[in-house]
Amino acid sequence: MPDNSTTPPATPLTRLSRQLDAARPYTLSLFRAVIGLLFACHGAAALFGVLGGVAGTGGTVEAGTWPGWYAAVIQLVGGILVMAGAGTRPAALVCSGSMAYAYFEAHQPTALWPLQNGGEPAAIFCWAFLLLVFTGPGPLSVTNLLRKTPARRPRAAKHP
Repeated sequence: MPDNSTTPPATPLTRLSRQLDAARPYTLSLFRAVIGLLFACHGAAALFGVLGGVAGTGGTVEAGTWPGWYAAVIQLVGGILVMAGAGTRPAALVCSGSMAYAYFEAHQPTALWPLQNGGEPAAIFCWAFLLLVFTGPGPLSVTNLLRKTPARRPRAAKHP
């Protein structure tokens, strides 16, 4: 008698695929946190001279200079917000835009390809942040933590 079942037998590859699919939201949260941390480090280096400072010189960008100081503030504040998962989508949009600006203003005029013009970090950050604009923060974020309110007890009926 033929088997009329519509579910194919589980293979090791389909089992692995299901396990990876189950981990996807948490991997997205980890991706967001790492990208935000790395971006914030660039801002901290430029603003405070830590982690080697600007371009490894130990120096900082002068306050208020365009575009370096503003870029560093976006990197620090935006990176922290994205890392924490607080206002991820708007913060990631601003961060992505700042990296697109950096790429086209500072890198692309010197050569066509990012490998040739030193713009790989700007291009990768731009696309990583744009991905976060569309995916959101994932389940492990400050935004999701604040959304979850404790269960309320029903109010007792008032007796006259």
